[in-house]
Amino acid sequence: MPLLLFIAVLLELLMPVAAQASATSFPALSGRSDAPVLVVYSSLDEPLAKPMIAGFQAANPDVAVRYEEMLTGEIYDRIVRETDAGKPSADFAFSSAMDLQVKLANDGYAQRSDLPMSDRWPSWANWRNTAYALTFEPAVFVYHKPSFADEPPPSTRAEFVDFLNRRGDDVYGRIGTYDIERSGVGFLFMSRDQEQFGDIWSVIRTMGSAGVKLYSTSQAILERVADGRFVLGYNILGSYAADWASRHPDVGIVLPKDYTVVMSRIGLVPQAAASPDLGRRYLEFFMSKEGQTIMARELQIPAVSPEVSGNNTATTMREMLGGQLKPVPVSLGLMVYLDQVKRARLIARWNDVLRQQ
Repeated sequence: MPLLLFIAVLLELLMPVAAQASATSFPALSGRSDAPVLVVYSSLDEPLAKPMIAGFQAANPDVAVRYEEMLTGEIYDRIVRETDAGKPSADFAFSSAMDLQVKLANDGYAQRSDLPMSDRWPSWANWRNTAYALTFEPAVFVYHKPSFADEPPPSTRAEFVDFLNRRGDDVYGRIGTYDIERSGVGFLFMSRDQEQFGDIWSVIRTMGSAGVKLYSTSQAILERVADGRFVLGYNILGSYAADWASRHPDVGIVLPKDYTVVMSRIGLVPQAAASPDLGRRYLEFFMSKEGQTIMARELQIPAVSPEVSGNNTATTMREMLGGQLKPVPVSLGLMVYLDQVKRARLIARWNDVLRQQ
């Protein structure tokens, strides 16, 4: 397997995805048989993407959409392969692999998109008007509410460590987090933890002593918190936690008060897009007030636009939490852990510290 594709598979960000690319066609609402076709490569589950596609087509009834759902590594690999072969690629790419999207942009596989919202987009969420962060998804603590009937759940990493030190025997084997070797979001969150918190390895060591269980998916952890097998989950992707909490009343969520890492899904127009004007039109809709409202309310993924407020938006979270929120910037810094040596060192230290008792 090529090195970058191998890394990309490891960096897959824990959302429902097909085992291989699958394509769904959405005919133009106008019924026009020769309608131009917008081609989208995306790691977002097609059923979740439908409200955004519906909103776009309502505003653009003469445009058909071909939605190709695939793994983040496949998105990267296909765009590179098609571009290098001189073939047309997707008109728009939407992926949760922040590092690979930035690498596409930096290596010349994405084109600049100067849009009405470009100058108003948060500076951390816009790399050279080429790669745009379109969501605002925090890493949270999740907890089993009945297990905390007599005390509040931890709200900082120091409190998390204190709880495990005090209750370690009672909750041994009932703590869950991502396996950073197999989980892209887990690796991303851990790398940011290392930058934000000088004592992070004490947290990891304490979780190891408490028999922490490691998983590659959010669902595996959340279902165990929901039914009480687990009392706590560490660094869980907030968009999935919120969805579970809405359907499972025993699931509670805490945005850590010391700092809360925020990741984003990135959209861009590939350099080899067959119809770059359509790709930019879709990106513009994604960034519009209407598109970001659909994101927050219908897709249940927090919106990043400063023009959108209310539940499930960056605006409201910032009003409530301020500097506590630490979004991952869309920058070349994301490519650091594509370096195989640096990645291997972090994973080796993680495994070593977890084993320490």
